[in-house]
Amino acid sequence: MAKESMKAREVKRAKLAKRYAAKRAALKAEGNYIAMSTLPRNSNPIRQRNRCKLTGRPRGYMRQFGISRITFREMASKGLIPGVRKASW
Repeated sequence: MAKESMKAREVKRAKLAKRYAAKRAALKAEGNYIAMSTLPRNSNPIRQRNRCKLTGRPRGYMRQFGISRITFREMASKGLIPGVRKASW
């Protein structure tokens, strides 16, 4: 499980990125990178990290399902993900 503070930091970054998206796009279209550097660093969407929706794990993230590989494996073994069969893992 990820720390609650780490999850909260990701939520904060997502809010900042959403708030400054239009301003960042306008400055980038103008080519005004000096003004872009005055925006908060966490407002850049690149600084966001994909995390598992259930455990908050940042590594082994599967975008198609929105969960980590470990959670995917556990759910597939229990039969909670339709269309996935256990082969030899």
